[in-house]
Amino acid sequence: MDRLRVEGVGMTSQRTRNRLIQRLADEGISDARVLEVMANTPRHLFIEEALAIRAYEDTALPIGFGQTISQPYIVARMTELLIQRAKRLDKVLEVGTGSGYQTAILAPLVEKLYSVERIEPLLLKARKLLGELGLRSVEFRLSDGSLGWAEEAPFDAILSAAAPATIPAELKSQLAPDGVLVIPVGSDIQHLTVVTREGDSDKFTVERVEPVRFVPLVAGVVRQ
Repeated sequence: MDRLRVEGVGMTSQRTRNRLIQRLADEGISDARVLEVMANTPRHLFIEEALAIRAYEDTALPIGFGQTISQPYIVARMTELLIQRAKRLDKVLEVGTGSGYQTAILAPLVEKLYSVERIEPLLLKARKLLGELGLRSVEFRLSDGSLGWAEEAPFDAILSAAAPATIPAELKSQLAPDGVLVIPVGSDIQHLTVVTREGDSDKFTVERVEPVRFVPLVAGVVRQ
C-alpha cells in the first residue's frame, strides 16, 4: 500500500493520530501496548474517504449496512481489558469484523486471531485492507457471530463488537479454561461486560465494567 496513504496528511496525519492517543491516555487507557498499536494503526483507511477528516475524533462513525466503526476509546478499553485479563493470548476470537479496525488493533497483540462477520461485503473489504497492511495472522469467516467458531474452539479470549441482549451460551462454551469474554450486553441499556471462565469448570464470573452503546448482535448472514 502507498506509504503516503497510510501515513495520511492534515487531519489524517500522524500528528492528529498522536493527539487522539493523548486523549485516550487522559481518559484512563494506560496499557502502553494498546496505545502503541493504536498510534500505529491508520484509522482513516477503515472508513469512507468522505469521513476521513473525522477519523481521529473519539467517536463512532458509520461504515454502511447499519454498522459502525467503534469509538476509539471503546476499542482501546475493550482491547486493554482483554489482554490484561486473559492468562493466554494464543487463540483469540473476534465477533464482528466490521470495518476491520478492531481486528487491526487486536492482531499485533495476540498470537492468532479468528474473526467472524455476518455481512459479506464488510468481511471482504476488511480482509483485503488488512492484507494490504501486512496483517497475516488473522483467519476470517462469514458466519453468524453469536455462534462463535466452534471448529476452532477453545479460545483463550473472545471479544464481541456487537451487543446481544444476554450473554450467548455458545460463546461461553467456546472459552478455554480461565478464558475471558469481553462483550457489550443489553438491549435498551448496555454494559461492557467481562465474563471469565473459572478454570475448566462450567462456572463463570460476570463483571459489568461501564455503560456503552453498540449495534445489536444479529443472527443470520448477509451475502453479496
